[in-house]
Amino acid sequence: MDPTPDVLRTLDDVLSLGGRAMAFTRDTPLLGAVPELDSMAVVTLITSLEERLGITIDDDEIDGASFGTVGSLVDLVVAKLG
Repeated sequence: MDPTPDVLRTLDDVLSLGGRAMAFTRDTPLLGAVPELDSMAVVTLITSLEERLGITIDDDEIDGASFGTVGSLVDLVVAKLG
């Protein structure tokens, strides 16, 4: 299962992007490039991904690189889905 559509929908919902996230690609930069993605939004995004996908992301698995691009975020989710 490719979680990319779920990750994009979650990004769009959490950041209130009005559908813009659905055009994002793996190479789309996130942290520092999408103004809506601040530290509070990261926490909400993690919680939303956990709830939507039934995964648990531990605090020590979260760093700036995980949120660098859509691809790095999807890769984190794929690793958690096993």
